[in-house]
Amino acid sequence: MHSPIIVAVDSPSLAQALTLADQLSPAQCRLKVGKELFTSAGPAVVEALQGRGFEIFLDLKFHDIPNTVAAACRVAAELGVWMVDVHASGGPAMLAAARAAVDRVRKPPLLIGITVLTSLAEDDLPQIGLQGPVSAAVERLARLAHDCGLDGVVCSAAEAQQLRASIPGAFSLVTPGIRPVAAERNDQVRVVTPADALRGGSTWLVIGRPITQSADPRQALQNILDSIPSV
Repeated sequence: MHSPIIVAVDSPSLAQALTLADQLSPAQCRLKVGKELFTSAGPAVVEALQGRGFEIFLDLKFHDIPNTVAAACRVAAELGVWMVDVHASGGPAMLAAARAAVDRVRKPPLLIGITVLTSLAEDDLPQIGLQGPVSAAVERLARLAHDCGLDGVVCSAAEAQQLRASIPGAFSLVTPGIRPVAAERNDQVRVVTPADALRGGSTWLVIGRPITQSADPRQALQNILDSIPSV
């Protein structure tokens, strides 16, 4: 079975991350390690989760000068992660340096560009120096990532259909802000259900709290998979 689900393991410690992982199956999902967990546990958490059979999306959103980002991406790739991300707004030189760095390892991870964070709404863009609307900003950054050889982008599922139509080829669309019908939005603004996200062109669905804060994460994940007709 091919599962499009990436579970966001936003735990504050290695022990809690492993407790969650032990309630899930690598046959049903991949795992995302973000800033809080990686800052707390470091590469050890990646190695421990990989040791349990999970493929890892290392979600550190690198954004710095090209040499610094390239070095960070190379180290991430050498950890054996499945996916790593950088901010597309870092510009073409930074993106090209990241691409070259991961390509030097034997098995490069997918290199994904961050477009516009799903916590941002239309009114937020002028305050951070981006021209709106959100859909246009996302497409500009996605095209830049594509032109620099990245494997895909992180975007809202609300923009996935637009990007599928405008960017050719096997370009992965990683979509956070995914919420089952009955789930709370929390701090996400641009949210979509799992089934609608896949119908709209999403490749991978990042889902955190509806699974990780459930009383039964395994069942919560299974319920989401059951809601996706193609899985």
